[in-house]
Amino acid sequence: MDKLQANNLKVQIFGAEYSIKGETDVEYMQKIAGYIDQKMHEVQKNTTTKSALKVAVLAALNIADELFREQARSQQLTNEFEKRISELTTLVDSFENDA
Repeated sequence: MDKLQANNLKVQIFGAEYSIKGETDVEYMQKIAGYIDQKMHEVQKNTTTKSALKVAVLAALNIADELFREQARSQQLTNEFEKRISELTTLVDSFENDA
């Protein structure tokens, strides 16, 4: 089976079974489902809410926070690399002009 063809998979998330379909490998889809399940259980452990919907929303907020923080970190690294590249380009240009 080609790993990138459409795959159907049943996963357990927070005690419920879901059928998911994706054009990525099964292990990756299982990893994502496991991560969501883990996050929901963490939220449930740290809150008094019993509503699965509220737990899911709180877990989604936590995951979105992680995403936004990683995006900001990635942008900061990109900016630092661009600054260093610019500095190196200026340095190389000054050596070429002196030669």
